[in-house]
Amino acid sequence: MASTHDIRLKRLKFRSWHRGFVEADLILGGFVDRHAKALSEAQLDILEHLLDQPDHDIYAWIVERSPTPPEFDTEIMTMIRVFRDEAHKTIGGQSGG
Repeated sequence: MASTHDIRLKRLKFRSWHRGFVEADLILGGFVDRHAKALSEAQLDILEHLLDQPDHDIYAWIVERSPTPPEFDTEIMTMIRVFRDEAHKTIGGQSGG
């Protein structure tokens, strides 16, 4: 039988990969796949609250096209940005760019 924590992680994974906006799916889904198991309950709360926001807003905050509201300018947002930057460098490095 799955624990409450395992169910929470499965829901987060589904929510992060099924945003309806491909760029957000790739960043948030990849982030959750890689980091969610290591996050504290408090960090998961922050991530869940972030996922309640519109996709285009989240994406704009991650890529810093618009200022992140203080409520969402958290260690989780920082971690997501680092994840995105590392993934971008890896992809860029593979294509020679």
